[in-house]
Amino acid sequence: MKEIKISGQKRTDLGKKASKLLRKEGLIPCNLYGENRVDGKPVAFSFSSPMAELRKIVYTPHIYVIELIIDGERHTAVMKELQFHPVTDALLHVDFYEVNDQKPIVMGVPVKLIGLAQGVRDGGRMNMSIRKINVRAPYQQIPEHLDIDVTKLTLGKSIKVGELSFEGLEMITPSEVVVCSIKTTRNSIASSVEQESEEESSAEEKSNEE
Repeated sequence: MKEIKISGQKRTDLGKKASKLLRKEGLIPCNLYGENRVDGKPVAFSFSSPMAELRKIVYTPHIYVIELIIDGERHTAVMKELQFHPVTDALLHVDFYEVNDQKPIVMGVPVKLIGLAQGVRDGGRMNMSIRKINVRAPYQQIPEHLDIDVTKLTLGKSIKVGELSFEGLEMITPSEVVVCSIKTTRNSIASSVEQESEEESSAEEKSNEE
């Protein structure tokens, strides 16, 4: 994964009013969850970070391992959850999850289709059903994207998660979930009819010659 640094400051004033004031100052309330638990529930470390810095990891298709520098203290983390305003889509809150070299994490990794599918060559349309696949692995083994070769994919066929495997990664997304498929179009139907017509004509000519 790509690496990036994000700075922050510990929050002492919590609650809706304090969070609202932070946002007016261009800061976003954040939580960092790690190994610490109380009564079996994870304990959040609250801090704030400038929207100008968070923008780099929020509005992007890439995934990052993040070095959080909170009041000079460093934490290695990944982004866990985002909260947006239901009307304006403004970023309201970010949750981070602290990671280490030993403990596997679950993360959604972007899918990247490789090659030109045969079904597309035949006039069909590529349809992507999901943009990310959830995998489990230590964070340093998680790639920036999952490459899927679609070159041999034909009309009406699909690729499911269960057909994929990547070294060092455990697939968490259910195996029956469709990643991509080739949809039939008018062009592909016309092409198929034309091909069948040509084959019939060729067979007829050969028969006449005999």
